[in-house]
Amino acid sequence: MRTLVLADADVGSISDVTLRVLNAARQLGQPVDLLVFDASIAPAAAGASGVDRVLVASAGAAGSLAPETIAAQLIALAGDYSTVLAAHRACGRAALPRAAALVEGAFIADVIAIRERTQFVRGLYAGSVIATVTGAAARIFASVRPSSFAPVAADGGAAQIVALAPIAPFVGTRLLERRAAEQSGQDLGSARVVVAGGRGLASQENMERLGQVAATLGAALGASRAAVDAGYAPNAAQVGQTGRSVAPDVYMAFGISGAIQHLAGMKDSKFIVAVNKDPDAPIFSVADVGLVGDLFDVVGAIEDRMHGVEQRV
Repeated sequence: MRTLVLADADVGSISDVTLRVLNAARQLGQPVDLLVFDASIAPAAAGASGVDRVLVASAGAAGSLAPETIAAQLIALAGDYSTVLAAHRACGRAALPRAAALVEGAFIADVIAIRERTQFVRGLYAGSVIATVTGAAARIFASVRPSSFAPVAADGGAAQIVALAPIAPFVGTRLLERRAAEQSGQDLGSARVVVAGGRGLASQENMERLGQVAATLGAALGASRAAVDAGYAPNAAQVGQTGRSVAPDVYMAFGISGAIQHLAGMKDSKFIVAVNKDPDAPIFSVADVGLVGDLFDVVGAIEDRMHGVEQRV
């Protein structure tokens, strides 16, 4: 049998997210095929390491496909695959359960590791419990947390490109408008360094100040749900159970208390630095370096240090 990966919905390029899901697929030890709905990315996809075939589907504009249409294509291909993987994002979370139900397969959400072909590791109860789930169904559909896997090389491969027979798009729903979340600087999901702010920043202006620090460090800017709810940062910056899950090399948390919902989205970071004036803040339980103090003093010291470096340069 084979493994099928659903390419992420980024139009016009092979995304870092897709490269990370491909790495997860390779751990299953089976030939890996990549399903794309945008023919323009097929040549780039064929160069990705570890891809055996690139399957090019045709069911309308790639950016406007309904989950039901994607599920229909997966169902049409399901007979050739024991495992179907997609990123744990809106597209995969909507399409894979539909396809799994209609072929009597199993759906496993938010996989963070793969033990063997039928054993998948995922978090439960906001990440406070890590469970190994064994799939007993003949076909397993799983959404993968991209930040838990390193990306495969984007070049060096020579996959065969196969055009699939067109399928009829689902017409019960119709996309009227797409509004992409505004983003500046590094992508939060793939950044090696994330600088995140919480309620302790106290204002949107202070969050923007932290964003300037992040930009100077070449880092992505994140935020806790409390900071997003207060209007300090956009929803796209939210890290946590109801936001983005990240696992950068370095995660710097300023004024974030560390509620379990936030920890679920960042505790897999390789090195965590926390700054908070409350010595009992839960964030310190997962931090590699913790500093009890006023975050504005720390941010100011970082700014002074960066300013001094710029002057010497």
